Amino acid sequence: MIRSRLSSLLSTSSFLLNTKPIPNPSPLFQFRSFTYFHSPGSINNNGPLWLQGIRAYSLLSLNDLRDNVPRKQKTRKGRGIGSSMGKTAGRGNKGQRARKGVRLGFEGGQTPMRRRSPKRGFKNPFSLTFQPVGLGNIAKLINAGKIDSHELITMKTLKDVGAVGKQIKDGVRLMGRGADQIKWPINMEVSRVTIRAKAATEAAGGSVRRVYYNKLGIRALLKPEWFAKKRRLLPRAARPPPKLKDKVDSIGRLPAPTKPLPFFTEEAAASNVSV
Repeated sequence: MIRSRLSSLLSTSSFLLNTKPIPNPSPLFQFRSFTYFHSPGSINNNGPLWLQGIRAYSLLSLNDLRDNVPRKQKTRKGRGIGSSMGKTAGRGNKGQRARKGVRLGFEGGQTPMRRRSPKRGFKNPFSLTFQPVGLGNIAKLINAGKIDSHELITMKTLKDVGAVGKQIKDGVRLMGRGADQIKWPINMEVSRVTIRAKAATEAAGGSVRRVYYNKLGIRALLKPEWFAKKRRLLPRAARPPPKLKDKVDSIGRLPAPTKPLPFFTEEAAASNVSV
């Protein structure tokens, strides 16, 4: 189609270029296109007028437009013997492979590769992954004004200021790196805390509470806007399993708290009862 149009265009242009001006043109032939083509000496800003007429001619027409369909249609199997893929539909004759087939990894009854290969290593399904954060990093953020030391510092606070990474799987562990930089009391709620970090925080007049959050609770703590977007209520705080009761102090609160709770130990509670 394009070749035929191009050849017709070239023949028309060669004819118009070889034409001579009519000495006394009649009113029927006095139209603008002939005045363009029979005066090759006249030059416009965009080039000769006869060249502009050739450029204005398009090789594409509306009748050339068509849908963007693939050249090769999908093969329809099993639609009759005359369809070249009928009857057995390319599966051969009778047998196990001619029907539904076999499961992935099946080797005809012999021991499959997944059982022949040796197994090494061990992956604990109950292991927990915590994001570490040091007291020195928290002290720098407090000095920079990103964290308010008068409010409760939670895992959401640490995530918002960039103290820990975005992928908090099971919680945050407070480390004792830079413990000498803590000169003022701070109150924190984290998942785990080392002995050195806890001693340094309490020596400065602060407190550290180990709270428990499950997977859904951590999501509700860090991203409460996700539940609002889905028009869901925040989940209730989950209790820790029996094996983790000795490693946590209390259940985490939802949404993220801003004020610390009074932290009483068993000895202080017993002394208050006796008084």
